[in-house]
Amino acid sequence: MPETTPATPRSSAADWAIAAADANACERLARALSAGGRDQIDNLEWVARARDAWEDLPLLLRRGVRRFRRHSGPHGTLVIGGLPVDRADLPATPSVTGSVQRRATVPAALLTMVACGLGEPLAYRAEKSGALVQDVVPVPGQENFHGNAGSVPLSFHTENGFHPHPPDYVIFLCLRADHERIAGMRVAGIRQALPLLAPASREALFAPEFITTPPPSFAPDTAASNPAVEPRPVLSGAVEDPDIRMAQLVTTPLTPRATEALFEFGRACEATARTLRLAPGDLVIIDNRVTVHGRTAFHPRYDGADRWLQRTYATMDLRRSRDHRPHDGHILAR
Repeated sequence: MPETTPATPRSSAADWAIAAADANACERLARALSAGGRDQIDNLEWVARARDAWEDLPLLLRRGVRRFRRHSGPHGTLVIGGLPVDRADLPATPSVTGSVQRRATVPAALLTMVACGLGEPLAYRAEKSGALVQDVVPVPGQENFHGNAGSVPLSFHTENGFHPHPPDYVIFLCLRADHERIAGMRVAGIRQALPLLAPASREALFAPEFITTPPPSFAPDTAASNPAVEPRPVLSGAVEDPDIRMAQLVTTPLTPRATEALFEFGRACEATARTLRLAPGDLVIIDNRVTVHGRTAFHPRYDGADRWLQRTYATMDLRRSRDHRPHDGHILAR
C-alpha cells in the first residue's frame, strides 16, 4: 500500500482510492489501448502493448501493486477504489453462460495492465473458452450453480488448485454492483487463519491426504484430460507462512484426520473472513497462494443492470507453465 493514501476510499470495501487526476490518466491509457474498437484482448501483440502501457500508469498505483506483489499483507487482498469503468457507455450486463470479453474496452484494458504489473496474464482453455478477461455475472437458470454464473453462496476456494499451474493472483474489477448492494466477495487469508488451527490440524493439512478435482466452471472433460489427480496437501511451503490449495466444494479429505483438519480450517476461515461489498471502479487483487475467496448470495433481476465483475488471472512466472501453453501464448491448453 502506498505510504501516502492517494484519496479517501470511495467505497466501504476499498483499502484506498486513487486520486481523480490519476483516475483520468488511467482512463486515457485504457482508451488508447481500446481505441481501435476491433482489438482482440487475447492477441499477443495487444497484450504486449498493455504490458508496455503498465509502465505509464500513475506512480502511486504501480507502487501499491508492486508492494502487494512483494508481500500481500495479513489479508492477502488489496482493494483499490476509483478506477474508471466507462459507466456512461457500459452496455447491459451479460446474461449468457460462458460470457467473456474478447474486444478491448476500458475495464478490460485496466485489468490486463494490472495483470502485467503483477506478472503475466493467464487463462485456461477449459474455463470460459480460454479468454483472458472473463465476465462474472448471474445467468438465468444458473442460480444454484456453484460457480461464477450462480447467485447462491459460493464456498471458499483458491482458484484452480487442482491444476499443476494455478494462478498466483486473481484480479477482479467491479463494473456494476447488484441492485440491493448485498452481494459480498468473501476473503480469508492463511496468515490470520493459521493461528486458530491446532498443531495436529496443521500437521494434517501439510500431509498429502487430499484430492482436489476441477470445479464445475471447467469443461466436463477436464478431469479426463488431467487423469493423474494425485493426493496433495492443502498447505505447503513455509510452516509459518504456507501456501494454500483448496476448494471446499471439490477438495476431498482421504483420512479421518484430514477430514477433521479440513473442517477446522473452514471454521478458521469463517472466523477471520472479510466481506467486500464492491462498488463500480473497485479493483480487487487476491493473492491466490495465501487467500481463499467466495461470495454471499444475492438476488439478480436479469434486467441488464445486474452485478457485473470482470476477472483475469496473473502468474509471476509464465515460463514454469511453458509445456502447457502452445506457441508460448497465455492460454493453458491442458
